[in-house]
Amino acid sequence: MTPYKMGASLDLAHRVVLAPLTRQRSYGNVPQPHAAVYYGQRATPGGMLITEATGVSDTAQGYTDTPGVWTAEQAEAWRPVVDAVHAKGALFFCQLWHVGRVSKYGFQPGGAAPVSSTERMVGPQVRHDGSTKEFSPPRRLAAEEIPMIVDDFRKAARNAINDSTASRSTAATGTSSSSSSRTAPTTGTTATAATWKTAHRVGIRLSPFMDYMDCHDSDPHALGLHMATKLNDHGILYLHMIEPRMALVDGRRVVPHRLLPYREAFKGTFIANGGYDREEGDKAVASGYADLVSFGRLFLANPDLPKRLELNAPLNKYNRLTFYISDPVVGYTDYPFLP
Repeated sequence: MTPYKMGASLDLAHRVVLAPLTRQRSYGNVPQPHAAVYYGQRATPGGMLITEATGVSDTAQGYTDTPGVWTAEQAEAWRPVVDAVHAKGALFFCQLWHVGRVSKYGFQPGGAAPVSSTERMVGPQVRHDGSTKEFSPPRRLAAEEIPMIVDDFRKAARNAINDSTASRSTAATGTSSSSSSRTAPTTGTTATAATWKTAHRVGIRLSPFMDYMDCHDSDPHALGLHMATKLNDHGILYLHMIEPRMALVDGRRVVPHRLLPYREAFKGTFIANGGYDREEGDKAVASGYADLVSFGRLFLANPDLPKRLELNAPLNKYNRLTFYISDPVVGYTDYPFLP
């Protein structure tokens, strides 16, 4: 475990980051007391945690019981969660999102159509439990409406700031299936940074290779490189990127390690994600391929993951069937720690 200085003033004791993981336990889009337990379990002195994706408005939702930060009630409900993380001496970033067309009428105010950059509907998706999730036809935003979505990110960031210690930093996330909207994530990130009046508290997560929810770009490499380069103009603190899908070599999943061009293009802290284990994570940091490595499923199932990685201790196995259930304990805060 090696320390790392992120930006000018944020000191990390190790390179293991909790990736943003949708957990669907925020009843009515309001964070609950069990979230303080969950995040507090995974916080370590000098560690870094990123919240599950958090909605910026009532149009941003596409999943049951995901948290928001567009109302005063939601912002206030985040306060004990953040306090639990800060009590452990960890850094906490709130990841802001808007799901776009990955939604349906029932999640939208007044039963309206989801808003997006396209009128193409997401096809039915098979979930982990074998059930199928359906979506509604989206409505393409008019050019004059885009600033309103950007303003939603600005207001959400302001709510996080107004929640006192609630969010020392914010992160924006955005994906696009259209080259015409390549500037959208940087626009939202710029609005978030402007709200902070500085970008050194703001990061962004990009997934140009994503092929989930019928979302893919015709030239993901060019898109990712364009974004990584443009973010330098705003002094963004970190860039968090996901590797392309892993390959199977001799029966073992191997990280493809195709993020190097973006790591070289972006001048701030670079965080890699995507199927990493202890060995691959150590290699990524030791070689300078990434400054930090984020873990999702392994951190979900191992609340003391940094310690386990340091000791090369056995890892708990995760249960996919409990990733997205609403139970406040099962599959959420009941994974065991090392003795």
